[in-house]
Amino acid sequence: MSETAISYAALILADAEVEITSDKLLSLVKAAGVEVEPIWASLFAKALEGKNVKDLLTNVGASGAAPAGGVASAGAAAAEVVEEKEEEKEEEKEESDDDMGFGLFD
Repeated sequence: MSETAISYAALILADAEVEITSDKLLSLVKAAGVEVEPIWASLFAKALEGKNVKDLLTNVGASGAAPAGGVASAGAAAAEVVEEKEEEKEEEKEESDDDMGFGLFD
């Protein structure tokens, strides 16, 4: 949810042609009533620094070299790591729910 809220905040700032900074991202997300860890705002602000977000959106399906470079892919990689950790936590919960201390033939 954090990544989504920060992404939308970045799109709002880009649409308004306002510089995307960590503080501005956090203030938009806070105004929306969403709690986000400040690290997400920092990651997105650094990833989008000096980039034209509108150009990034229009070139998503384009072949060839990625216009975002390594910085934006680092933000995406960070989001994937967090998602993997959340999935691992969910799997652990599911596994612990399956073992109730009795078997089929007890």
